[in-house]
Order: sequence, then C-alpha cells, then structure tokens
Amino acid sequence: MTPTHVRSDKGWHQPPPQETPRLRLKAKGLPTGRVDGAWWPHSTDLAAEIPDLVAVLSVRLGQISDVLYKMTEWVRPPVKMPIGGRTVRISGYHRQPDNTIEVVGLGGQRAVLLVVPADTEEHVAHDILMAAAAPDDAATVDTLLATAQ
Repeated sequence: MTPTHVRSDKGWHQPPPQETPRLRLKAKGLPTGRVDGAWWPHSTDLAAEIPDLVAVLSVRLGQISDVLYKMTEWVRPPVKMPIGGRTVRISGYHRQPDNTIEVVGLGGQRAVLLVVPADTEEHVAHDILMAAAAPDDAATVDTLLATAQ
C-alpha cells in the first residue's frame, strides 16, 4: 500500500496583499446563492490581479491551490504562479460560468466570486459588490450584474 501525502498548513504564512482587492464576501457559514461574494479587479490582467486576491482569500480558505477562470474574459496568465512561497495553478476554461472566478484551497474549500468588469463605474460596482455579498442573496450572476445597471 502506498502511503498518502497530506498537505499541511503548519508553519505556512501568506504574505499580505500589495494592494487591497476590491472584494466583498458573504459571511462564513451555510452557503446561500450562486456566488460567495464579488470581486472588482483593477484590470483584465489576471496574472497581476491574482496575488492580492489569493492573499486575502487565504484567510478564509487556507493555502490556495487553484484559481479557475473563464478564458475569454482575461488576458491569459501563466498556468502556474509562485504566490506566498508556493505554486498556485491557474486554469482557464471555456465552460467556466461567465463573470465568475473560482478559488480553491488545499483542503477543498472554495469560493466562487462574481467578477465585476474592471471598467465598471465605481457606484455601479459598489452596488454589485454589496448585493452579491448580502447573506440572503440567491440571484444569478447575470441578475446581479443587470440589477445594478
């Protein structure tokens, strides 16, 4: 029988973000709705945006192993990035739901975030972020994006 290797967070520390991401998350607990919150990136350059997002989400998810994104919505990043002393896999899919990104922790915890387009006006983006993070929100991504506009 081959021994299994268990990944551990012991001794691990994620460095703080360089720039605080524009992010709102639903409270921890029972999941509600289709997304766990919303993120408003500064650009469509995912490689530039991921390190700060991972730094913040690692508080909730632990060490991050993967980031899944919709290939047609981002400038293509490398397939692996060194972040916080470990390598994070960056995987693009054509079937990833529109305007979402999924961040996965080593232990299988995950967060699905609505992605507010980078060029969205500030007051509109704020409304979308707040609506997506509302504890009782169960709206679809399309509804959340359309409602604020």
